[in-house]
Amino acid sequence: MATINENYLKLQGSYLFQTVARKVHEFESNNQGARLIKLGIGDVTQPIAPAITAALHRAVDEMGAAETFHGYAPDLGYEFLRNAIVENEYRKRGIDIEPDEIFISDGAKSDCSNIQEIFDHNSLVAVCDPVYPVYVDSNVMAGRAGNFSEETKHYSRLIYLPCTEDNGFIPDFPKIKPDLIYLCFPNNPTGVAITKDRLQEWVDYALKNDAVILYDAAYEAYINDDQLPHSIYECSGAEYCAIEFRSFSKNAGFTGLRLGYTVISKKLKLHGESVHSMWARRHGTKYNGAPYIVQRAGEAVYTPEGSRQIKEQIATYMKNAQYLKSALAGAGYTVYGGENAPYIWLKTPRGLSSWEFFDLLLNNAGVVGTPGSGFGSHGEGFFRLTAFGTYENSREAIARIKCL
Repeated sequence: MATINENYLKLQGSYLFQTVARKVHEFESNNQGARLIKLGIGDVTQPIAPAITAALHRAVDEMGAAETFHGYAPDLGYEFLRNAIVENEYRKRGIDIEPDEIFISDGAKSDCSNIQEIFDHNSLVAVCDPVYPVYVDSNVMAGRAGNFSEETKHYSRLIYLPCTEDNGFIPDFPKIKPDLIYLCFPNNPTGVAITKDRLQEWVDYALKNDAVILYDAAYEAYINDDQLPHSIYECSGAEYCAIEFRSFSKNAGFTGLRLGYTVISKKLKLHGESVHSMWARRHGTKYNGAPYIVQRAGEAVYTPEGSRQIKEQIATYMKNAQYLKSALAGAGYTVYGGENAPYIWLKTPRGLSSWEFFDLLLNNAGVVGTPGSGFGSHGEGFFRLTAFGTYENSREAIARIKCL
């Protein structure tokens, strides 16, 4: 008799953004004609840059001709894209990464959730709190999390690293030794970045404790401070203890195209076994590669024109972030983020809970954000807004919020 994976029954309700979408749908159904300003889900709004769409068109034409048609992609991804990534993202920063240490995928979300498959079932997993929900949910599905406590809002076998105002939203080292450590900087949801010295301390901690850091750098393109690290591999020894995830979704607007990559150094070994080889085996078995046309689009990101155009797009989003942060602060809100990431993390006013503030904004201002408690118990009392809307909508959202 077939049985289900009962770990799925331990997941808490629906995925956070599905709950937000349901509430928004209910509001729109009951308020026909109302114009919502949606600053909740971190989806880009600007169209694909011209240099990239031109590459897509060329690649589509190639797929329509027998002599230039492409079928299955190579396991790791096309060499032209892996070479472009290595040269532009790593070697220009003095980082020694080889093209065959790059694994092309359909996005960081997939890789961040799938990577746990190659580690032991009983691994202890440390996650920040608040945290991107995929890190927690994917380990719950795999059976690592134990039972959920309604009192603490935590799973019993996960190690939570509080990220609060007191520690500047940068986690302290856990008292219990973890096997896997998820870190995301610049951070989703708080928008806070980490210094190189502090990140080096985490690398040193992982090396000392035989742990592996799973480093989500999906928002590194938004870093404005030249002193901040874009990659964990800027830290000494990281190649022996860290895996890095990158995405084209936010830096180049590929949320609708889907493209990302994972970096695993061949120097990373556990009990003498190559983690690179294990991920390569998993990758080759379960994944048939990102489409050729999308990988050509990714390559175009690194052309002079493509690079210039996406930098302009990022600057537009960061203009929104800076405006949102300064305007909210001017209206009396306590605000974080918005300087090296496209997210604004604000304290809810008047002692409102995160979901109470969500409902207030939705029903009284027609503005959609994301309740901080949806990212973990230490997100309670906070709220996330994204800078991925238009500048005009950002200004109107602030005007509406000020009228509350």
